[in-house]
This record gives sequence, structure tokens and C-alpha cells, in this order.
Amino acid sequence: MALVKRSFTLAGHRTSVALETEFWQALAAIATSRRCTMAALVAEVDTGRGADRPLASALRIFALTHPR
Repeated sequence: MALVKRSFTLAGHRTSVALETEFWQALAAIATSRRCTMAALVAEVDTGRGADRPLASALRIFALTHPR
């Protein structure tokens, strides 16, 4: 599986996240169901993650544990 890199501005800083296509698709579906942008969803996950957890890992866990 190839990684797809996307860039976001979080807390005023530009950052890139690389995830598998399937995770981006799951996150897009969650954002759509919440009626928010992908950037807003990523910012929410970023705010809630621990300092010791990489953003990519936090996004994967969020996508896997989000109720369907």
C-alpha cells in the first residue's frame, strides 16, 4: 500500500501527514458525516492526541475506533 501525503496548517504551523489511501477515505467519510472539513477533523485529532503519539498514528487510531 502506498502512502499518500497531505499537508495541513495546525496551530499556525504547516505539517504533512502520510497515510494509506484507506485511512484518508475513512477520515473523509467521518468528516462528511460531521459536516466539517478534513482540516478541521485533523486539527481536532491533533488537539486531542498525547505529546508522545505521532499525528499519523493518532489519525489511524481515530479512524479505526470511530463509531460507524
